[in-house]
Amino acid sequence: MAHQHQGHRATKQRARTAPPGDPLLFDDTSSGVPPMNNQNYYESGYNMGPGVMGGQGTGGVNNLFADPMANAAMMYGSSLANQGKDIVNKEISRFMSVNKLKYFFAVDTKYVAKKLMLLMFPYTHQDWEVRYHRDSPLPPRHDVNAPDLYIPSMAFITYILLAGMALGIQKRFSPEVLGLCASTALVWVIIEVLVMLLSLYLLTVHTDLSTFDLVAYSGYKYVGMIFTVLCGLLFGSDGYFVALAWCSCALMFFIVRSLKMKILSSLSSDALGAGASAKPRLRLYITVASAVFQPIIIYWLTAHLVR
Repeated sequence: MAHQHQGHRATKQRARTAPPGDPLLFDDTSSGVPPMNNQNYYESGYNMGPGVMGGQGTGGVNNLFADPMANAAMMYGSSLANQGKDIVNKEISRFMSVNKLKYFFAVDTKYVAKKLMLLMFPYTHQDWEVRYHRDSPLPPRHDVNAPDLYIPSMAFITYILLAGMALGIQKRFSPEVLGLCASTALVWVIIEVLVMLLSLYLLTVHTDLSTFDLVAYSGYKYVGMIFTVLCGLLFGSDGYFVALAWCSCALMFFIVRSLKMKILSSLSSDALGAGASAKPRLRLYITVASAVFQPIIIYWLTAHLVR
């Protein structure tokens, strides 16, 4: 008992004794707290180890790809994307087929020269029928009667450049006026094609004329417009009206002879009915009206460029 009492007293005495030196400002209460580290705070309590951040994250990704439900969802999403792509391609091909568009640009230098001569001097041409090979029309480079989009597109660009030059010579050029000329010329072609399609639909005329064909026949007027503006710039108003008369007559003759085989000879589904006698006459009116409308557009789009 004496020894135990002395040991207790000695322990208590040592606890009260302070180390030599300056007195402590705060009591030392860090005896039961884990040691601090500069990088790993409370290393014993918060050390996750490399397996938690690296191994578990990689394992989660692997488990995600190994999950059959995730794979099924990914396959279903990719199939939906492919179906949507096919639907979009089908809808685009309904209105604009790439293969059909390539057909209208299958031209060469020889064809372009013959076609330009045919547009300016159509009176000597005899055979206006489009040639076919295995129920498909020959490309333009093999048949001068086939419609194309190369000449209308190049003529449209040339017309815009020529209009800018004419406005510049007259000191009336501005980007707004040039843009107005281009948009007006394009809108007239769109209106003409829409009216033609609506007329053929209302009369139930079944023909092989496509929208590209109508755009091509409507765009050939730009060739006459270029010639008319050039004559007006070189020879004044007299030269302009002479060129306008020549190009208008040539274009009307060309349109009537070109559309004759496609519209007048086509038979509608009700051609044998009560209105059979009126159908050919109405088709003739459509053909003539589309031809007569060309000089009006040519004059409207070129008269302001020549003064």
